Parts: sequence; C-alpha cells; structure tokens
Amino acid sequence: LINEVLPKSIPFMNQPLGKKELAAAIRHGIEVDGQEATAEALDRIKDLGFFYATKLGYSWGITDLPIIEEKKVLIEKGEGRVREIQSYFDQGLLTQAERHRSIISVWSEIKDEIAEKAKTSLLPFGTVYTMIESGARGTLGQLTQMVGMKGLVSNPTGDIIELPVTGSFREGFSVLEFFISSHGVRKGLSDTALRTANAGYLTRRLVDVAQDVVVREIDCGDREGVILTKEESDEIGEPLLVRILGRVALSPIKKPGTKKVVVEANQLIIEDHIRELETAEKELEEAHVRSVLTCKSRNGICQECYGYDLAYNKLVKLGTAVGIIAAQSIGEPGTQLTMRTFHTGGVAGKDITQGLPRVEELFEARLPKRKAIMAEVSGKVEIEEATREIVQVETGKAIIDSHPGQKIVRIRYHHVEDQPISFPKGSIVKVEDGQTIHSGDALYETRDGEKFFTDVSGVIKQTSKEFFLVREAEHVREYIIPPGYTLYVKNEDEVMAGDALTEGSLDLQLLFQHKGQDAVKRYLSKEIQFIYASQGQKLNNKHIEIIVKQMFSRVRIVDPGDTEFLPGEVIEKSTFLKTNDAIKERKGTEAKADNLFLGITKISLSTDSWLSAASFQETARVLINASVTGKVDRLEGLKENVIIGRLIPAGTGFNVSREEIGESSEDEDENIS
Repeated sequence: LINEVLPKSIPFMNQPLGKKELAAAIRHGIEVDGQEATAEALDRIKDLGFFYATKLGYSWGITDLPIIEEKKVLIEKGEGRVREIQSYFDQGLLTQAERHRSIISVWSEIKDEIAEKAKTSLLPFGTVYTMIESGARGTLGQLTQMVGMKGLVSNPTGDIIELPVTGSFREGFSVLEFFISSHGVRKGLSDTALRTANAGYLTRRLVDVAQDVVVREIDCGDREGVILTKEESDEIGEPLLVRILGRVALSPIKKPGTKKVVVEANQLIIEDHIRELETAEKELEEAHVRSVLTCKSRNGICQECYGYDLAYNKLVKLGTAVGIIAAQSIGEPGTQLTMRTFHTGGVAGKDITQGLPRVEELFEARLPKRKAIMAEVSGKVEIEEATREIVQVETGKAIIDSHPGQKIVRIRYHHVEDQPISFPKGSIVKVEDGQTIHSGDALYETRDGEKFFTDVSGVIKQTSKEFFLVREAEHVREYIIPPGYTLYVKNEDEVMAGDALTEGSLDLQLLFQHKGQDAVKRYLSKEIQFIYASQGQKLNNKHIEIIVKQMFSRVRIVDPGDTEFLPGEVIEKSTFLKTNDAIKERKGTEAKADNLFLGITKISLSTDSWLSAASFQETARVLINASVTGKVDRLEGLKENVIIGRLIPAGTGFNVSREEIGESSEDEDENIS
C-alpha cells in the first residue's frame, strides 16, 4: 500500500516507515527521480496519511499507559543508596557538595532505569508506542514522566532539589510532590515567553552581521581549507561522512584499507562518494576539505568554499544570500533551546550556562560565566594542596585565613629577558656587544683594579646608552584553583599557553591571544554544535562557519603607511586589502594591521556601510560619526539597498560580471600580523 505512493526509484520496502526512514526515502527520490517526481510522490504520501488518519480516529486513553511493576523496587533501591550516602556524610567521609552530587546522580540513574522499563512496558502496536516510535508526537522523556517518575526538579534559584518526585502523572503526585514540581512548571512557562524575544533578537543580530555574505565568485583559489577529523565528529555526535558531504575536497580521499582514490582533489563530494566510503567509515580518520572559514574572496564567499546549497543538494548558485540563510538557520532553532542555567549545588555547579544564553555568550565573544582557568605560559606543571593557613595583619588585627580544598597550580617556564647591567663611573668594561658570557666571567674592573664577575650566563646586548645581559631565566606562574573545580592537568604535565587547566568555558580572547584564529574557530564551532545537538536540533556547520568568519572580518590599523587610515582605526579586512593594493600600484608604503576578534554586535556597528549600521543600533552615534568623517556608502550589502529601494545584489539582482566582483589576490594576508 505505502510502496505504491513512494517515489518510483525506491525498491519494495517491507519495514515500518518512521520519520527517519521516510526522510531517507525522500532524499533518495530527489537524487534519482528529480524534484518534480518526488513532489508528486510527497502529495500521494500526504493524501494516504490523511485518508487513513481520518478513518482510524487515532486516540488513546489513560488505560493505554501501563503501570510499571518494577518501579517500587527501583525507588526502594534508590532510597537505600541515599541512606548509605547520608551515613558516610554523618561520619565525615563526604563534604556537603559531594553528598549533594552523589544523591543527585543516584536519582538520575534510577530515573534512567525506570525510563527503560517504561518503553518495554508499552504494547508494541499500541497507539502510544506507535506515536513515539514513528516520531510523529511525544518523546520517551515525556512517557517516563507519565508512567514512571517525574524525577529531579529545580527550585526557583536553579538548584536541583535533592528530594525527587517519585510519582508519575498516571498515578498522581502527593501534595509535597505537586508543590515542589510547580516551581519548574511556572519557570518553564515564563521562560517560553522570554525565550521567544531573546531568540528573535539573536536572529536580528546574526542577520545584521551576515547580510552582505553572498556567493560572489566561482573559485577564490584557496588551498588552505580545514581538516575535519573523526575524533572531533565523535565529540559533536555527527558522523564524519555527514560533515564532508557537499564540500569540495582539497586532498584526494582514499578508501581506508585500500589505495583506491574515491574523491579526487578539487572534486565535490556527492552522495555516491559517501556510499562508497560508508563500508569503511570507521577507519576514515580525517578529510581535508574547502571551508568558508578559509575562503579568500574579498567580498562574500566563493562557490567552491561553500559547496552544496543545502536546500537543493546541488552546488550553490552565484548570488545566493548564504549569510541570511545562515543567520536564520541558527536563529530559528534558538526558540527550541532551553533558557536554563543549572546548578548541581555547592560551589561545583555554579551556573553552567546552557542553551540560548550560552550561544549568545559565544557569538558576542563575552567573558564566560563559569570560566576555565587557562595557562598563560608554556611550561611544566606542579600541583600543591593549599592547606597552609595565611595570617594577615591588617589594622592591628590578625586574621587567620585557611582555604581547605584549594589547590595551587604552578607552571615553571623559561623566558628570555633583558637584564640591565650598571657600570660604576670610570670603570673599564670587559665585555662587548654580541659576546657570549658564562657564569664566572668578568664584567668590568673598577679604578682600584677590583674585578666584578657575573653569576649567570647569557649574551651581551649594547644599546646607545647602556648594556643588557640577554639570558634565559626560569620563572614560575601561580594559579589558585578554588574548591570544586576539576583539574585537567597532573604533576609533571607539559602545558602550552592557552590550554585549559580546569573544567569550565574558555575565555575566547585569551585563546585567540595564545593559540590564534584557528583554535578559536574550532572551539566556537564545536561548542555551538554541541549546544544545538544536546537539544536535538540539527544544524549544519556551514552556517556557524559563516558567522565565525564574520567575527574575524575586522582589523585594527597599527601603521597607516601612505594610506588615509588612522592608527587604532577598526576597519573591514576587505577595505584594508583593497586600499593596500591601490597603494602598492603607486609604489607607496602599505598599511599594517592586527587581526581582531569581535562579537557580532560590535562587528555590525563597525561595518563600512553607515546606512546598515544606523538601522541596527545606536543610530545617532553612527550618523554623527559618518557625517563628521564624510563617509561614503558603496551599497554593497543587502540592507542598505533595501533601505533606499534598490534591487538587492543577490539572487536575480546579482550581477555576475567579473569587473564588479574583482579578482582575489594570493598574497593578501602578508600585511596582517
């Protein structure tokens, strides 16, 4: 029956067709039969579905929800383990925070066990099971609350209450259970109202930052690309083959275990390639592909770096407004993300920012709420328990301050430093510029014939006024780790500057400073993907890449050279490169600049288009600035053209002539440090 309405190219399917299976069948149909034939098949599927849904009168009542027999035993087991934890605490074997965490983990495990029992207790062809299994309505989590237990709930401050709600909606709650679960319900409703507004505002900022990213040329000539690894894919929870589909390969991709080249260099990776690689998917470790992040196009991006247009599974067309698509793809599921900030109690669980607020924190490049302690130098780690008592004497009073549970992490590192050498007047200097000296060598001789020796080794450096001893000295950097933080390092470990020493979110500016652009780009993509994936929202990495690329699209002028820029001025990288090209042709001195990493609001306000910036935020400031400096708006983005009523430079309004696009040069980045 169902096989009659499916796309013609699909062989007979003798299996239940849930949401996933149907999606796979439709994808296959588009690939083989084309869009028109698949659209007709979709209409047939819809008619069939509506016809039988009407005839069937699908419904369910309270009797369709079974009572789980083993639940009572599991609850008693949980209560026994909690009593055991409490007795350990009473004996002084656990801290308050450890006790709280242990109790919460016990009840989380019990709820998971009950969830398993809930699924097996349903009739395999019953209405409830069919709805959940097909993906039509409801989730296993909702079913667990209906027939198993509601589980742990949090109080108004966000702390998880130790007492679990053991009742289910099918059996009903006790008065106390109803009371403590009402906090969460009320918070959930007010959250939904706030979340809609917040997600809308995030979408607006994302649109503003990416609105002028349009596919403007066929190939920018980039050979850098990115390497997508299996390890990173496993962390995100998305297979490597799914991540490389629709991208252009920079290096040939061979089938693991054989020498057969499946994808040639500079070839678009299509479904046929993925099917061939699927048999050896577990062995494929990495793939070197083109990416928006490394695209060399001056304005917008190129076809080769973007790859598939995700709406059609074909190479993206010139003039596609991929920036707007990216902003909407990230913003739209934002309403589904939770607004929750969870504490698991004690100091250990202070505000783990999740969901929408965390996405916003990352895109705005703000200081994270629960910041990881990061190494600012490279060296060897030493860890010490801070058990000593510190005695301070302030205003005549002695204050004894002990910090149980604190740890001190020391990093020993070597650093080259210039140590000034002072010579007494009239003394005879025994060293010269560039000389290597060792411990025990004479530095100078006084008038009385007395010699002074050095106790360290190094190289002598002479300036017009004084002498310096350039030497490599050992330094120690100390970090105090508060109680409750999990350490990621152990004694004798070697760490690099920018590595996290503890759990927590990384400070993006510090990461940029110590590890550079690539590390920040990787971290942002991974973190944002993780947030969306944990809420069951699928998001293609290309969309995140476009926004992240924009966050690195500004430079700060260090040396203006012969340009009209001012030192310290923040401008678009494309403007900087164009101006330098013009100066190069006139054989003048090019400007030099530092790469910047800014949040999306700052990027939107520092755009070259004053029309776009003024229509975003701080209108008066932007307009006054533009009029004082005599700014010209070249109307290159979409917003500024909409404002003055012109055709937008995208889609049918996109002019494909090479003169308007401009050629991209290979050696663009050499003046940006």
